[in-house]
Amino acid sequence: MSVQAALQRPAIVPVADDSLVDLRFRKLLPDAQWAQLPPAVRRRFSKRLGEGQTISYSGQVTEIAMNRAGALLARLARIIGGPLPVSLDAGCASLVVVTEDMRQGGQVWTRFYARRNGFPQVIHSAKRFTGPTGLEEHVGCGIGMTLAVSVERGVLRFESQRYFLVLGRWRLRLPRWLTPGALTVTHSEID
Repeated sequence: MSVQAALQRPAIVPVADDSLVDLRFRKLLPDAQWAQLPPAVRRRFSKRLGEGQTISYSGQVTEIAMNRAGALLARLARIIGGPLPVSLDAGCASLVVVTEDMRQGGQVWTRFYARRNGFPQVIHSAKRFTGPTGLEEHVGCGIGMTLAVSVERGVLRFESQRYFLVLGRWRLRLPRWLTPGALTVTHSEID
């Protein structure tokens, strides 16, 4: 309980340029793994936003893979807001907008994924620094997943662990067959 409470309360440290340092992601990794990240990635995941502040990052989708069952589930999940990519278009532009969620002690992430045909797909989720792994992603309608954070060859990895459904005060673990399977999102610094 004390570890969970410590992770839920943001660690804020003032620095010389009047910005704030956010240690929430840093606390999820051993020192050796954090040190493997490029300085720009460490800065990006240490930037604390004030209430109502937003920051955006532009990039490119380098790879998306899913089997037929995953593609079907991604399309069905549009009923709850489309929390999974529906296009396999790699090489397209992406934009991530992060806003501090002061009420929940986390961050709201909005992702825009350009597609070769049609309008971009927009995916909303909330990252909360809580749960058995210290990080959960909530996608709406009470559905979420716990995430394990690690670093592999200088790349920050977010890997799904367990999917759940929150109904009022109850938290139900979803059976494997009702989930999109293993989900891995990586963040790397590309020149």
